[in-house]
Amino acid sequence: MFLQRIANNGIRLGTLLDRAAAGFPANFVVSDHDLDIAPGLGRRATITELAGLVDDFASRLWAVRVRPGDRVVIHKSDGFDITLLALAVARIGATAVLLSPKLDGDTVAELVRRVNRPYLITDQDKLEHRLPAEITDLTERVLLATGDHPAATRLADLAGSPRTLPVEMSPDHPVLITHTSGTTGIPKLAVHTNRTFQARYRPQAGVVALVGRREPIAMHMSFVHSRLFTAMPISLLQGHPLIVLRDDEPAAVAELFTRTRPGIIETHPNTLLRWEVLADDPRGPLAHVKYFSSTFDAIHPRTVATMLGASRRRNPRYAQIYGQSEVGPIAARTYTAARPFDGRCVGMPFPGMTGVRVVSRDGKPVSKTNPGFIEVRSDGRILTYLGERQRWEHQVNDGWWRMGDLGYRTRWGCLHLMDREVDSIPGIDSTLEIEDKLLTRLPELVELIIVPDPDGVPVPVVCTRDDRPLEPARWRAALKGLPVLGDPVQWRREDLPQTATTKIKRLELARLLIAGAPVREPAATAAPAHESVRAHGEETAA
Repeated sequence: MFLQRIANNGIRLGTLLDRAAAGFPANFVVSDHDLDIAPGLGRRATITELAGLVDDFASRLWAVRVRPGDRVVIHKSDGFDITLLALAVARIGATAVLLSPKLDGDTVAELVRRVNRPYLITDQDKLEHRLPAEITDLTERVLLATGDHPAATRLADLAGSPRTLPVEMSPDHPVLITHTSGTTGIPKLAVHTNRTFQARYRPQAGVVALVGRREPIAMHMSFVHSRLFTAMPISLLQGHPLIVLRDDEPAAVAELFTRTRPGIIETHPNTLLRWEVLADDPRGPLAHVKYFSSTFDAIHPRTVATMLGASRRRNPRYAQIYGQSEVGPIAARTYTAARPFDGRCVGMPFPGMTGVRVVSRDGKPVSKTNPGFIEVRSDGRILTYLGERQRWEHQVNDGWWRMGDLGYRTRWGCLHLMDREVDSIPGIDSTLEIEDKLLTRLPELVELIIVPDPDGVPVPVVCTRDDRPLEPARWRAALKGLPVLGDPVQWRREDLPQTATTKIKRLELARLLIAGAPVREPAATAAPAHESVRAHGEETAA
């Protein structure tokens, strides 16, 4: 019944919290931070309170003449109020354009230019210190979520604006514009509609329905990512308390999870990697989790095994979901502790909802050693790339969308992902598979990325727990049975270039290595005198 109701009505972002509050008025959202636009609300708010907040800010936007069909760029300091402001924009029939707080000012200006004179919601810090001066000339009007600036209107000054009724737009009208990860250059602007969002959360709603309604669902993901706007409705419309995290610092997360006891956790793979230390916390912050899930990037088998081992629930599961911002979820598979996790196997398509094919690159049969282009069909596919229709059309082939990934399908139809097209290295079947094996063999590693040097040699960039020097003897032993790699280069994890969803920007990382990025020495004791490893691009020895 729930799936049918969703399929008929669509996502309707503008009235999402109203409908959730009508069914579960006392349900609540717990956050790890105060809202910039409503700091007095606190870190635990009912759905009814949040619905009122969205209604209030929709009316403030209406008061400055934001109208149906207008575009409103939201680029402010990180926080859950980015999501709430997007709902407010949708409530009056306008289209929110969400730009990550992590984007640099020049990139933001280029994307704003592509949107063509939108309204801009930002804050004083961004306007004064992060954005170029030309931003005010590129926008219709600048609105401040916090702070003050002579070239902008403060949303706080619009408190008390007359409430306005929600505006119902066509299911095919753009409801939200998000940007791609930007791992290969300037991000693209992906245009979503109520209908494309509707198609995305239908295949996932069933998983949440398997968990008791009172079980909290914890989400730590980028507040500008399209995934949040499908995951959140599923949770709230089924009456689940929601735990929203801005930060992934393990100590703070452990304290919050110990208090709230989530039954489902969804976050970025690299965040789960960072949370491996929670498995050893005597308070058991992960003990109550029934389902772990991530949809943003490849995840390593070691991390999945650690998460499942930390749960004390009967038969906990990890949901491996393969998808992309442009098309939504495409394939899925669940794993238990009893079933060894294959990091390359991303599962089966959703019957009747998504389709997958793998096209040969060279006319020869597609296999593990000769992976092909992964192409998919989905009703959740975006409408276009805003201002770049030609780039969108370049990825569409007779209705099939090229994912930019390489893989193959087994005789049973299971899809295996080997590499991104742009990250593949000649002579290596899968850099991701090698990374999985090395991370499993070396527990001291907290990240490992393989990128090519100027001669095409695969170079491992490694990060260790607490930045301890990598032990050369252990590294050499871990290489047994693997293709020949270049000498490892040790970096601090926080220095790796990342996207809003914590993906490592591999192309940028490779460019930094070639350019000879500044050396930042690991903080712990050096390696033995007779051995050495490279630290952040240089040779170091005891």
